[in-house]
Amino acid sequence: MVFASSAPDNGDALSPPALVAPGLRRRMACWTYEGLLMFGVVFIAGYLFGALSQTRNALDNRHGLQAFLFVIFGIYFTWFWAKGQTLAMKTWDIRVLDRLGRPVTQPRALLRYALSWLWFLPPLAAMAPFTLSAGETVVIMLGWVAVWALLSRFHPQRQFWHDALAGTRLVTSPPLSR
Repeated sequence: MVFASSAPDNGDALSPPALVAPGLRRRMACWTYEGLLMFGVVFIAGYLFGALSQTRNALDNRHGLQAFLFVIFGIYFTWFWAKGQTLAMKTWDIRVLDRLGRPVTQPRALLRYALSWLWFLPPLAAMAPFTLSAGETVVIMLGWVAVWALLSRFHPQRQFWHDALAGTRLVTSPPLSR
């Protein structure tokens, strides 16, 4: 098995390894790196959407592009989470599993994707009726992200709450070889 065990080895070949949640800093560093990698996905998907829809101006067909990106992100994350890791998760030695420590299924990965929007939808919904400056929007979004991340401290296994709702968990996954 590829997971780190924090329990002492008692020689029992049937005892499962401990599934240890990565620290909050490491998970947030992975989250930030994932965001950087998504720029490439957005660029390619945006180019493809613009070419297929013959959109000349970025503001034309904006809602169509947003819906297209939502689907592309869903495909990206569902695909990689069902395999256990995205590129950013491999870099930071983090793996996503179900509650019992098994690989997640594609339906569960899709549920995790839908619930992961809890990182963004509450502040976006709260800001919708107001006309806020870009700076105010950034402060509110980053504030909510910090609150949502810190709420994992109240979960018994230190998991993010969208993982708890989706029946998934992030665990430390030591590299197979380096």
